[in-house]
Amino acid sequence: MARLSLAISVCLARASSCETLVFDEADVGVGGAVAAAVGERLSRLGQDRQVLAITHSPQVAAAAARQVRVAKSESRGKVRTSVDVLAPKARQEEIARMLAGAEVTREARAAAGRLLAGA
Repeated sequence: MARLSLAISVCLARASSCETLVFDEADVGVGGAVAAAVGERLSRLGQDRQVLAITHSPQVAAAAARQVRVAKSESRGKVRTSVDVLAPKARQEEIARMLAGAEVTREARAAAGRLLAGA
């Protein structure tokens, strides 16, 4: 449903007066080239309006103009949520983490750099 909404939004982008679009995991269930295509379309939509996309896909994250990281933590029974705008180096590290998982490797950092350079 999210990808259908994305496709319709791309087709109607010029005719719509909507200034902000929000997509929650429009890339769910896809990866690789399809995820990159989703990221490219979100980026294209972002040329004319504000687009907020929630994703776990490194390909989609790399296509963004800006990236934020949302994290939850618990301390003394209280849950806290933090939102951080990522600087370029932190952004590459976050995309590397998305690619590699718990242990970020040199190869994952290099792949993240290539994703960001190609976006």
